Amino acid sequence: MIKSMTGYGKAEAVVATGRLQVEIRAVNHRYGEVSVKMPRPLLAHEHEVRKRIGERLKRGKIDVFVQFEAAAGELGKPQVNIALAKSYYDALQTLRQALGIVEPVSLGFVAGQRDVLVAEDTEAVLGSLGEALLLVVDEAVAAIDLMRSREGDALQADLNGRLLRLAELLEAIASRVPAAVATQAERLKERVAQLLGETAMDPARLAQEVAILADRSDVTEELVRFRSHLVQVRETLQQPEPVGRKLDFLMQELNREVNTIGSKANDATMAALVVETKAELEKIREQVQNVE
Repeated sequence: MIKSMTGYGKAEAVVATGRLQVEIRAVNHRYGEVSVKMPRPLLAHEHEVRKRIGERLKRGKIDVFVQFEAAAGELGKPQVNIALAKSYYDALQTLRQALGIVEPVSLGFVAGQRDVLVAEDTEAVLGSLGEALLLVVDEAVAAIDLMRSREGDALQADLNGRLLRLAELLEAIASRVPAAVATQAERLKERVAQLLGETAMDPARLAQEVAILADRSDVTEELVRFRSHLVQVRETLQQPEPVGRKLDFLMQELNREVNTIGSKANDATMAALVVETKAELEKIREQVQNVE
């Protein structure tokens, strides 16, 4: 059964040090493209995250967002870098004296300098969340996969209905062929008679021209291939693996056959049926662009 390429999945888990949250969004794309955004200390697990997502979501532009919200006090107390703070203070004192500034160097200004106060265990805490992260990723992937499957069911129902309509149009075209050929033959006879006037018409030559006209208007091969492609489309829709690209190729083949039929059809009724068939094929093609 087919799946849609679009979807959304979200999962989260509360761990000892805080809360992990994973969001996955997917839209249509010709290939499978996974983009992952996560806190820097978790980047060591990015490869495994990509792998797990790629195993389930084969096609589409997939954006993954990982967030971690630490529990109060779980990232440890700020650590003071005394040596660095003293270096900042001495440098600032030198600068103050050189510029003739009266105001003293304040504690708040020194403490605000880079790396004077750091939570040294932040990376260690986040780095230990690998196993929990992968479990949350699996849950988010399952959620988006379920959504894509449900949308796929709706797509398949719509496609099945349109395929039935295509089959009806095809049979209408096929049933019209004999009458179209007969009408063209009659027109040919009338034109020949007008051109010859009172001159006798050669029945054998006329029969030959009618045969040539019928051969040029013959769309039997195109109808056979069109029917065969329709069967392939229906079979493809039942396959378990992603089939979007194959369906897109089959749409191109169907369109090629109906274009050939249209070019051979010198008949108003057939031409109208061909136009309707093309319109239905275009609707199907648009739907197929959403299939994984």
